[in-house]
This record gives sequence, structure tokens and C-alpha cells, in this order.
Amino acid sequence: MSILDAPLARLDGTDATLRDLTGGRAALLVNVASRCGLTPQYTGLEELHDTYAGRGFTVVGLPCNQFGEQEPGSADEIATFCSATYGVTFPMSEKVEVNGPSRHPVYAELTKAPDQDGEAGDVRWNFEKFLVAPDGAVVARFGPTVAPDDPRLVAAIEAACG
Repeated sequence: MSILDAPLARLDGTDATLRDLTGGRAALLVNVASRCGLTPQYTGLEELHDTYAGRGFTVVGLPCNQFGEQEPGSADEIATFCSATYGVTFPMSEKVEVNGPSRHPVYAELTKAPDQDGEAGDVRWNFEKFLVAPDGAVVARFGPTVAPDDPRLVAAIEAACG
């Protein structure tokens, strides 16, 4: 089974798979949080989504409350915050766990990929980024402090979009 076939409900609670959320496009999967010092990255993530959507790319936000309980809100609160504060239009999933015994199956696969320092394993903090090809292969992993406009991330997205 491909990572894309993993069940992953949308933020509104409707059933979906990762494939449904990515729409068969290359995707940057990001564990997001509304009350984190890195939350302003939503602006850059939306810019990436807007810039590359026409080239077969999307951002997918995966809210997570595992780091400092920085995503405590309900699905409605998360959706309202993201839309009203950052103009987010990219798809968002239900809240997921990215580490530990209740780790979502998507993250069980994603965390096998090493980052640019060769480190695989647990997600370290909110806004860790995984670039996934249209076939579900993990192409690259970027740490939480790598900004959405970082040249390394942008180059990887451009390569994944062809």
C-alpha cells in the first residue's frame, strides 16, 4: 500500500486519503500548529501553494498538538484561524499525532526519510516539512526552522514539479 492510500480525514472530518488531499500532485506535508513561534510560516506556505499549484504542487497542513500543546483548538477553530489570519487555501487534515505509539500511518512512513543532515526518525517540532512526489515517494525532508522560501526547499519543489 502506498502512503497515498492511508486514510486521513479532512479538517472538516470527512473521510479521505492522503491521495485525496494531494490530488495526485507533488506535495509538501507540514505538521502545523496555530500557537507556535513558527506559525507565521503559514504565510510562506500559502505563497508556495499559490506559486506552484499550476505546476502540479500543493501544500497539505496536518495539525498536530504534540509539541507544547500548540494546536489545542477544535477543527472549526483551526480552520477559522488559518483562513482568517493567514488566508490559507491549501488542504488541511484532521489533527494527527506525528510521534509515539499513536503516530499516524502517514508519519510512520515519512519519518523513515532522513533530513538534509542525514537524520531520520521522530519529528522534532511543529512545521517539519516532507516533500512527497506524486507517486507518494518521500523526496526530501526539511527541519522546522527551514523557511518556506528557503532556496533549498524551493529548488526541491521545482524539481518535484518537473
